[in-house]
Amino acid sequence: MSAIVLMGVAGCGKTTVGLLLAERLGWRFLDADDFHSPANVEKMRSGQPLTDDDRWPWLDRLNGLLREDGPAILACSALRQRYRDRIAAGVDDIRWVHLVGTFELIGARLAARKGHYMPATLLASQFDTLEPPDAALTVDVADMPEVLAERILKGLGLGDRA
Repeated sequence: MSAIVLMGVAGCGKTTVGLLLAERLGWRFLDADDFHSPANVEKMRSGQPLTDDDRWPWLDRLNGLLREDGPAILACSALRQRYRDRIAAGVDDIRWVHLVGTFELIGARLAARKGHYMPATLLASQFDTLEPPDAALTVDVADMPEVLAERILKGLGLGDRA
């Protein structure tokens, strides 16, 4: 396996769980948020959702990072199938983990989050945009991050490697 992508709406715990998985597996951790252009960050900070044209260069950069040496954990919203296809192009043995939760739970998490450019006001647009993946391990995020990481490792057959 060369990559695990944790996907889902903002505030579902992609980064927190991804860091735990990367530590347990000894893999690189990539947070897709760190690779947005300054213009994309400003657009989101001002409460405007990104367009596909805004996303294409960002998704291509993420794809390039996954194609580099060594396995990686990527935390990325990847809300539409065409975004997932773009991220996965040419990447061998990529696994998808869809982190899911209720609008209320994730909204509360976003409201409590400090220092992130993604405002809680964009959460509804994220849920509206989401195309649930067909081929992914789906994990409910109501539990603690450590429990979620363990479920993911077991669900992907990596429980004995952590």
